[in-house]
Amino acid sequence: MKRSSLVTRIAFVVGLLAVAALIVVLAVSSSSAADKNPVVVMETSLGTIKIELWEDKAPGTVKNFLSYVDSKHHDGTIFHRVISDFMIQGGGFTSDLKEKETKPAIKNEASPDVKNEKYTIAMARTGDPDSATAQFFINTRDNDFLNKGSPKARDKAGYCVFGKVIEGTDVVDKIAAVETEDKGGPFSNIPVKEVTIKSVRRATK
Repeated sequence: MKRSSLVTRIAFVVGLLAVAALIVVLAVSSSSAADKNPVVVMETSLGTIKIELWEDKAPGTVKNFLSYVDSKHHDGTIFHRVISDFMIQGGGFTSDLKEKETKPAIKNEASPDVKNEKYTIAMARTGDPDSATAQFFINTRDNDFLNKGSPKARDKAGYCVFGKVIEGTDVVDKIAAVETEDKGGPFSNIPVKEVTIKSVRRATK
């Protein structure tokens, strides 16, 4: 075998090994980031939902959400907007339909790479991209039109996804399936029988 041919083959093998090593490093890094992400447990009147918060993808949004969790802001609030083939929204109103006071609004961290897919959790907001406070919604289907940069987007800024349901998707489905009624204003799709968020707490590891 010619020396040049041998050198070429060795270089090729070394190149393959380097690529394989890089893939392993990236996989481990991704896994480590996910392992460090906080998880919260949401107790509702229809069951328990466990949600992983993607601190590695939306750090400011997760920090804001956890500040409300730690202050027990969501306790006793309701899912006040339920659209079965769209999403379930809550975290802002009490059972008497009074809106709770919130902290200042946060910057929208929506990213084209983090999509509003089924069972992801995202921040609710007004037409102002940087108006999200405490309210959130859980997607009950893939909602591409909410994604930043999507050709179907109604709002090019997008809605920030910051986590995903990892246990209790059946509970999300139960909430999405409840009968709703129109009470006007922000309560055009409010459950006839109240769906309460009893508590939201950080999961103990």
